[in-house]
Amino acid sequence: MTEPQLQGSVLVLILYDVCEEIRLEELRKILGMQPPGREPSFKHPAPEYVRFERPPVVETVDPIALETGETVTGRIKFYDYGVVSVEFQLPFKGDWDSLVDLSSRHVAGQEFERHALEVARQKVKRAAPSLVKPYKNWLTEDYYIFHICEAEGHPLAANLVKEHGDEIAQIVRGENVKLSDEERREVLASCLSYYPSDLAVLGWNAAFLYYTAAGAVTTIQLLEYANSQLLEFRYYDEVLTRRLASVYQSLDKGTGFLARWRLARASARLHTLLLDVTELTERTDNAIKFLSDMFSARLYRLAANKVGVLDYKSLVQQKIDTAENLYKFMVDQFNQGRAFVLELMVVIILIIELVFFFGGKP
Repeated sequence: MTEPQLQGSVLVLILYDVCEEIRLEELRKILGMQPPGREPSFKHPAPEYVRFERPPVVETVDPIALETGETVTGRIKFYDYGVVSVEFQLPFKGDWDSLVDLSSRHVAGQEFERHALEVARQKVKRAAPSLVKPYKNWLTEDYYIFHICEAEGHPLAANLVKEHGDEIAQIVRGENVKLSDEERREVLASCLSYYPSDLAVLGWNAAFLYYTAAGAVTTIQLLEYANSQLLEFRYYDEVLTRRLASVYQSLDKGTGFLARWRLARASARLHTLLLDVTELTERTDNAIKFLSDMFSARLYRLAANKVGVLDYKSLVQQKIDTAENLYKFMVDQFNQGRAFVLELMVVIILIIELVFFFGGKP
């Protein structure tokens, strides 16, 4: 029997932003888990140079049968900043055409999303006592990782790109037809290798990895983290957009005497939101640390750029700056109104005293 050209797996990451915070210690008690030393990442322990400040809680889920008859294994992760990640792994053996077809079918499909949502709802319901300020509506992100751990002839990364660059580009884009030369170059410009025998090609919703099973651990972990950050910044962007719209409506009502007093409450709510968003943003940013490992830091920056973290982070920062300027303006307006009231009270008191004085009252 002929050996398959490629062997590896498809990893599907589907993430949900379910609440403001998850109390991980309380969740571990609910699930009957022991306090962690270091949570494992997939099948191998996380490298010492990339670690979470507060490792996520990881729980396996029952195998799931797909419509094709294939069975996928899965697990769910709970991050302290309110994100839940459902992961499915589907083994793969076959040729390049089969992998291209698999990519186009799953990246554009909805089957994994349906199963993931069912798993997430079930697990989050059980974890409810550990959730802080749960959200009614969940934002979601999905990401597909096509991991090849063995290829026919054990080619080096450069040769793999040279000989199968077209297929790799199609896999990353989820397309079953050949891409243009320009689009192919665009996809392959996001290649990164540490050793001659490994390769990561990152896209906005999928990635192609050519690593050993152990070597792929860090890359998978960083791709998941980048997508969880994207989810958080999308949420902050929506919250700030809604609050700024509310503030603009308050300002449209005028800057008269009563309106200025109403601005005091609006500015207080805005300032509270700014503090909350700043705190949550810092917690998300500082969740993972790179300990003297510049390659992992480069890999993360590339992943964050590709999935859109930096774009949304910039949008959030712009809205924070706008909110801070509005807060200062609203406080100034309120202070002017308060100063006017104090001056008016002084004038009224003086008038009363003059009336009594010229009226001959003692």
